[in-house]
Amino acid sequence: MDNKLKDEILELLWSLRERGSKSFAEIVKGINDEEVSETVRKMEKSGFILIDGDDIEMTDKGEVRARDLTRRHRLAERLFHDVFEVGMRESEETACEIEHFLSPSVTDSVCSFLGHPPTCPHGKSIPRGGCCSKYTSDYKPLVMQLKEFEVGAVGRIVFIKPSDSSRLERLASMGVVPGSTIKLKQKRPSFVLEIDETALAVDSLIAEEIYVKEDS
Repeated sequence: MDNKLKDEILELLWSLRERGSKSFAEIVKGINDEEVSETVRKMEKSGFILIDGDDIEMTDKGEVRARDLTRRHRLAERLFHDVFEVGMRESEETACEIEHFLSPSVTDSVCSFLGHPPTCPHGKSIPRGGCCSKYTSDYKPLVMQLKEFEVGAVGRIVFIKPSDSSRLERLASMGVVPGSTIKLKQKRPSFVLEIDETALAVDSLIAEEIYVKEDS
């Protein structure tokens, strides 16, 4: 069995499930490889999936592998897009290549370095890892929640993960968008940001949803 193709199928199954689908036909359509159908059948025999008509379900074995691959891929996208400022398409292509080789310890290190981001650049959820529940780290995260930023620090907004979609529009109308340079003026009683010489106050809940990277 082609292990790389198997991994691509498992990762696609994870993504399809997020969209509420488990269709065999969508797997064949989503991966342009003439070996897909045969590989899927082999994966069933190897205990990674279960097939029922046009439906495919992952077994526990397949679930563990798919979750790990998805986590690696989406963290790699964040690393290349946010840290190295590589374009979205190239970040995606590079993540596809290295996701097969990242060890668990390296993956956790990348996650900690990025401040345990909840989503990839496309807005898809990044599966949590054991490192995400720890409160200490051997090094300062490169990307962090605004609430963790130091008063007086200047940085760039990397991404925003609002619990309410309408909040994203309100923030954008105030200039609080990814790519904006901000300076944190104070944290109490509210968080005050300076953007383009304009001071804006946000509450602590919003400060938890804004992720920033300090300027070097």
